[in-house]
Amino acid sequence: MHRKRLHIAMVGTPAISHVIPSLEIIRELARRGHRVTYANDPRMEELVTGAGAELVPFTSTLPVDDHSWPEDPIAAMELFLDDAKAIMPTVRAAYEDDRPDVFLYDIAGYPARVLAENWGVPAVQLSPTYVAWKDYEETVGAQVKALPGASGYLERFGAWLDEQGVPLSVSDFAGHPRRALALIPRAMQPYADTVDPDVVSFIGPCLGERAEQGEWSPPPGAEGKRVLLVSLGTAFTALPDFYRACVAAFGGLDGWHVVLQIGKHVLPEELGEVPDNVEVHRWVPQLAILRQASAFVTHAGMGGSSEGLVCGVPMIAVPQFADQFSNADTLQAQGVARRIDTEDATADALRSALEELTSSPAVAARLAEISAELDTKGGVRVAADLIEAEADRHAGRG
Repeated sequence: MHRKRLHIAMVGTPAISHVIPSLEIIRELARRGHRVTYANDPRMEELVTGAGAELVPFTSTLPVDDHSWPEDPIAAMELFLDDAKAIMPTVRAAYEDDRPDVFLYDIAGYPARVLAENWGVPAVQLSPTYVAWKDYEETVGAQVKALPGASGYLERFGAWLDEQGVPLSVSDFAGHPRRALALIPRAMQPYADTVDPDVVSFIGPCLGERAEQGEWSPPPGAEGKRVLLVSLGTAFTALPDFYRACVAAFGGLDGWHVVLQIGKHVLPEELGEVPDNVEVHRWVPQLAILRQASAFVTHAGMGGSSEGLVCGVPMIAVPQFADQFSNADTLQAQGVARRIDTEDATADALRSALEELTSSPAVAARLAEISAELDTKGGVRVAADLIEAEADRHAGRG
């Protein structure tokens, strides 16, 4: 128990890939006896309350049910800005007379930063993806500003900040937190050596046991075989041709058992005849399988990439959207994966990549190195310590 019971308020979004990475930190803070509130859409209530936090409900406008995210990056950014505008009054009202000792917030949890700036409350960003580095504004920031529609978006964002009484530029507000915990492997961070260590602490993935997701064990006849997991997450799974290529590539492959997650958009019968060494599911307990796996075909989302690195599993990265392409390149550059774009993912290419990755001593050595480094980070415990320290520092107790 911390020497003072804190009120810690998390503001998130109802995207599962943004909730899961920090959930074990929420659980640890609640376990230490702190009162933890969590502002999010009721879709996330079971996860939030299951971690020991109190849900502060708001109604999100994000397309998390049908995953109808626009491909245009500015249009996607507009969705998050519009969502912040929609939920801001609810979040402000919820905390106006119940101000926390410290705010925690997702990278898109803009209302938390607004209230922290308004009220002089410390705030810590819990980033499920990479953070800004020294020359970020001169490189990536400049590229974003050059996109069609960017100037109008930035103007609207700046006007909203003015309305909320936040005297910060859009780039400082959205891209430069005062304090941040990066919940990713340092190996996934671009230009990690130039990230300001006084602002950002690399915690690494905080995975937990995830017992609520269920367990997995090889079916009869598959004991002793190497396990290959194929999962493209939850958002971009309407890819029957790709799944058929996976069945052709790995079905009947000697010494391998394949777990194939196809999501909700593809029917199992669309795969054709499925060999006995392939089990097909709409959803699987990914982490439970990865802890037993020898290889992973992934869309290279930051969550899946991080889990693969923690578990020391070589990856075939088949990116689908947004940062997944750069994540796939990073994994390949780290020597632990092969990137194969969807249109190039033939059965021969997939099988060749699997054989190459799983037979390479260099790949195995690099994975062991990264996994060992992550074991030393302290993860959940260190993150909770730093959050308590931030509250103490602001209150003059540190």
